[in-house]
Amino acid sequence: MSKHVLVTGFQPFDDFKVNPSEMLVRGLEGRLISGRLVVGRVLPAESRTLEQRLREILAEEKPEVIIGTGLAAGRPALALERIAINLVDHDRPDAVGTVRRGDPIHRGGPEARLATLPLDAIKAAWDAQAVPGYVSNTAGTYLCNQMLYTALGLVNELTPPPVCGFIHLPALPSQAVELGPERTPSMTVETMKKGLEVAIDVIVPWLEQKPAERLGARRQTAANSMWIPRGLKEVER
Repeated sequence: MSKHVLVTGFQPFDDFKVNPSEMLVRGLEGRLISGRLVVGRVLPAESRTLEQRLREILAEEKPEVIIGTGLAAGRPALALERIAINLVDHDRPDAVGTVRRGDPIHRGGPEARLATLPLDAIKAAWDAQAVPGYVSNTAGTYLCNQMLYTALGLVNELTPPPVCGFIHLPALPSQAVELGPERTPSMTVETMKKGLEVAIDVIVPWLEQKPAERLGARRQTAANSMWIPRGLKEVER
């Protein structure tokens, strides 16, 4: 495992000309944060190829931390996702025209997987640094949820498994103007970048705790289960 942080984003989708997650990834690429190199990868908005692309990236990079990011126009702030469900369900085509309704992401896989980042500590640090953000209990059923669920499965093939999570991003101010500023919250890419920097500053010292403590916390998280409400009608990825 390499001691660096992998941050992923997506290319623009639907009628959006830009995607803040791509801008964020490119802005953080090559940075050193808390002594860790940030490696950025931008994923095509393609459902069918997502798993293979993630598998190749993880095999190449072998990161210590994985943070996925994606646009969710309509979200009021940075949304730190707690859970991904084993479902892909969308009527908006992806970048190659694929529409998927009611498909499992991993046939025979668990109904849900929980993110392994220190969510409460990140949220507290955001509050302290005046970064608007919250812990979300639904990542939707589009590519962002698929990315998180898939990545959480793939990391178990690595030893030791990287910690993994996902952050949904609000619309950019320019996108909010197009969508209707009276109903669309927005955030500058600079504030989004600060949120990622703060999150990494929290994750790195947490990783450096005694391995037994982190392993125990991960096992406790993995043992949790909950009923998962399905379906979220908002622009997500």
